[in-house]
Amino acid sequence: MTPIVVAGWGGALPPTVVTNHDLERTLDTTDDWIVERTGIHQRRTGSTVGSLSIEAGAAALQRAGIDPSTVDLLVLATMTPDQAMPATSASVHGALGLGGGAFDLNAACSGFVYGLFAAFSMLRSGAVRRVLLIGSDVMTSIVDPDDRATAVLFGNGAGALLLEGLPDDPTGGWSESGPVSHGAGIRMVDGDNFMGWNFGVDAQARHLLEADTGGTITMEGREVYRRAVRATVDSAGAALKDAGLTPSDIDLFVPHQANRRIIEAVAERLGIPIDRTVMNVQTTGNTSAASIPLALAEAADSGQVSEGDTVLVSGFGAGMTWASTVFRWETSPAIPPIAKEPA
Repeated sequence: MTPIVVAGWGGALPPTVVTNHDLERTLDTTDDWIVERTGIHQRRTGSTVGSLSIEAGAAALQRAGIDPSTVDLLVLATMTPDQAMPATSASVHGALGLGGGAFDLNAACSGFVYGLFAAFSMLRSGAVRRVLLIGSDVMTSIVDPDDRATAVLFGNGAGALLLEGLPDDPTGGWSESGPVSHGAGIRMVDGDNFMGWNFGVDAQARHLLEADTGGTITMEGREVYRRAVRATVDSAGAALKDAGLTPSDIDLFVPHQANRRIIEAVAERLGIPIDRTVMNVQTTGNTSAASIPLALAEAADSGQVSEGDTVLVSGFGAGMTWASTVFRWETSPAIPPIAKEPA
């Protein structure tokens, strides 16, 4: 099997910070109430999916140190595209100067893990060699600012991973020309790097969390909490079983950053200590498809994820959708750019 490398990563947040104290001025709420129920202290507002995606994608490309034109595919996971047509990924693709094609993917808060599976499958098949995967959402664009149930939860952001498929023979097949990559490439172990998967959808539960076209989010908070915990635990457990692992084998758990209480409940039921669970919801709020890649990028930048770590990521969102995967994170030497076939 073709080994897959995460050659670069990056994140982007809008500059405007909205604290709980800011929301106290317009909503019947308090900082204590929000923190107790969600763990969120602040979130970011402003920007667009396109601008955030370009910033996060550019950071991933810069870290990898590659020519953007050698990227074969852009996958943009978002539920808040800048317009219905053309796909937002098309404008991001053009702004970054990528090669190949691009498409949007909408699986709400599970979108990044769905996108990870799509990118993994294409890389593993050999159809493409480099995929830029971005999760990006501007959730404040579909939130009613007067709705206390949702306005305190959501924020805007983007996160990106640059995925690269290595040749079967790691000693050959590389270009001798062009700049040498200076990114901290991540080799994911012997071609069997992504070890377990689980996906699902419950269409009967779509009414619990939805947004009509041109409308705002409506949510049945208590039922969403119950289903989110149950579905995430079941999905993560199924992915672990598929990988032949147990929770004790997990070095780092990166769940969707929806709510501190959900994250803590899921980690406890899985048996994964909270100190091995990434949590940045307190500063970002729920950024939907951006939350997992943003958390991964922060973990990579801070050293929270280390060479050889086994990582579990799990998403849950409207649909209702869920998705989990297990992979191993290993650092590799800097990777030269892949030779492009003659036109």
